Amino acid sequence: MSDTPTLPAVSREWHLLSRPVGWPKPEDFALVEAPLPQPGEGQILVRNEYLSVDPYMRGRMSAAKSYVAPYELNKPMQGGAVGRIVASRAEGFAVGDHVLHFGGWREYAAVDARHTVKVDPEAAPLSTYLGVLGMTGLTAYAGLLRTASFKEGDVVFVSGAAGAVGSQVGQLARLKGASRVIGSAGSDEKVKLLLEEYGFDAAFNYKSGPVSEQLRAAAPDGIDVYFDNVGGDHLEAAIGSLNQGGRIAICGMISVYNVTEPAPGPRNLARLIQTRGRIEGFLVGDHYDLQPEFVREVGPWVRSGELKYRETVVEGVENTLEAFLGVLRGDNTGKMIVKL
Repeated sequence: MSDTPTLPAVSREWHLLSRPVGWPKPEDFALVEAPLPQPGEGQILVRNEYLSVDPYMRGRMSAAKSYVAPYELNKPMQGGAVGRIVASRAEGFAVGDHVLHFGGWREYAAVDARHTVKVDPEAAPLSTYLGVLGMTGLTAYAGLLRTASFKEGDVVFVSGAAGAVGSQVGQLARLKGASRVIGSAGSDEKVKLLLEEYGFDAAFNYKSGPVSEQLRAAAPDGIDVYFDNVGGDHLEAAIGSLNQGGRIAICGMISVYNVTEPAPGPRNLARLIQTRGRIEGFLVGDHYDLQPEFVREVGPWVRSGELKYRETVVEGVENTLEAFLGVLRGDNTGKMIVKL
């Protein structure tokens, strides 16, 4: 092992104790002290500096089969993290380098170097590699451009538009020539943010009235693209406003993540026949081939300030669970980040 800074004997990490039913409860989790992990051959030891908490993590807390393996009980949970290498047994990775990896929900992580990506804190703030220039940004980019087949002149509707992904979708659509960008959010403050900072043409608070009525008022000529982060009444409303040849990209359905009964589906799916509309779900993991193009195109917009982003930062590994629950409640504006 290469020379290392003085390291503690233990690392704090979050474990899942029981699988939540409905809304996760604090007693389903525990913050435990574990011996500091030691990197094996080909591994690096990372002192995490920023952790990501995301809606998809709720699915991993259930035992149900999904696109990613469930969290194991009584073991550290996982998630995106960026940090500094403090010990290395991997060629090409030196103490002091910064990497993006998936050993989150803990202070220190021993990870396979081949499953990490080096990041440059001089090129952009470290936290952005978990958000606007990371998986969050690529999700927005791939979903809008590839899955929804966005084209210049489209009218675009985004739900959860003040969140990390949604805010970037709306701005990308605007920068690439949408004729109108509409967003929904859960508070008047977030609606104001969409209009005044992110440049949306119209936005509404979905708690202020039926989504279908508010969407029709915001898009009287209908929509061509719907980027779905919410599901439920938002999806039904989007189908109702879909123009001929419209496309719907399903990124997430946060409105149904904690329900204990089957959620009712949209009641107007037959309208897709009339509009020749298309609904397609996607996972960012299927689109990593777009990463170089994404960074090449979006990086300059971030640096110039043309593409704006917000972060909600919670400090301390001990507050990671509360930050995650905050995402499910919609407390965050932009990307929710935990700073260690």
